Amino acid sequence: MVVKYEADWILRRWKSEVALNIVFDLDGVVVRWEPEALIADVFDDPQVCRVVHSGFVGHPDWVELDRGTLAPEDAIARASERTGLPHFELAEFLRRVPSGLVAITDTVELLYRLKAQGHSLYCLSNMHFASIEYLERTHDFFDVFTGKVISCRLNMCKPEPKIYSHLLETYGLDAADTVFIDDVEVNLTTARYMGIQIIRFENPFQCTDELRAIGCILE
Repeated sequence: MVVKYEADWILRRWKSEVALNIVFDLDGVVVRWEPEALIADVFDDPQVCRVVHSGFVGHPDWVELDRGTLAPEDAIARASERTGLPHFELAEFLRRVPSGLVAITDTVELLYRLKAQGHSLYCLSNMHFASIEYLERTHDFFDVFTGKVISCRLNMCKPEPKIYSHLLETYGLDAADTVFIDDVEVNLTTARYMGIQIIRFENPFQCTDELRAIGCILE
């Protein structure tokens, strides 16, 4: 089932003072990424939860899953060997990750509002194959994006400069006319270095205020 997002104001064709390219991270910005809660859904023991976080989610192998260079079954086997936890429990946790990426309704509404005001929207995100495929299957907010840059499909990850260069070059974007919204400081640091304007995402309302301050949103 595809989740649909509609609001009356989406139909109002406002134009902002400044038409920009606005690039959104996905997990932690458009969808919730709460690994501690996902881990606790599978593992009851707090100590085991800490082991899963440090030995799997926080391990470099997780980045390779995002990069698309490590198969899930290999990541599970390696994590089981590292942590001593049962293979099937780690597999169950990984299976639940995509459905745990729940849309942040206020951010989704912001996407449509920005699109209606004439901005070009893009997404740039580190994400596993299973997660991005699940989100594309179950949510229609991807329709607002002119382009998508997803780590696993390119074998490159934030904060590596080459993934930002890919975004700019593939879609012909001028860095000075581009705003990148992310919740992780190191990802923003690279974007700033490349001349892209940045917003550190804390919540949809703070993000809206900062976009308003640079002229992206009209009341």
